[in-house]
Amino acid sequence: MDNKINTAAEAVEASALPRMYEAHTDPDIPKAAKMPKSMAEKPVTQKSPAQWAYERTVLYLKNFEEQLDNEHEVAMGFTGGDAGVLRIEGMGYFDPDIVTFYGSDPAGGRTQLVQHVSQLNVMLRALPKAVEGKAPNRIGFRLVEDLEKTQAAPTKT
Repeated sequence: MDNKINTAAEAVEASALPRMYEAHTDPDIPKAAKMPKSMAEKPVTQKSPAQWAYERTVLYLKNFEEQLDNEHEVAMGFTGGDAGVLRIEGMGYFDPDIVTFYGSDPAGGRTQLVQHVSQLNVMLRALPKAVEGKAPNRIGFRLVEDLEKTQAAPTKT
């Protein structure tokens, strides 16, 4: 048993560090991607709502892609309207509160969604690959790598 007594400052800092939890009916379903160390070290209170929403969405994207076969790529469906789906080809954020998704619609038209973090509601979907015979694009993996690189470097404005 740990009998360590934390100072008030340590308790506040620990409560602000990111945590995640999920459960599934099937124990073999992979849980959301493990948080990169660089993401877990910085308290949530030191991140903008946009950065924090972006980072967590990136982890869910990567986890979703890990479950896809080589014939499918990740896309997102829009809720609350007839806007359709967007094949996710890029993602970003604009502090303090905007998250954006770049991609294309099923007809190949360029698409971009710009959304306030208070309205963020993403449904990930599997779509057949855009180009048959070519390896599927895995944006989630690239985004996690980018998170690890950019969080190790100082932020530029």
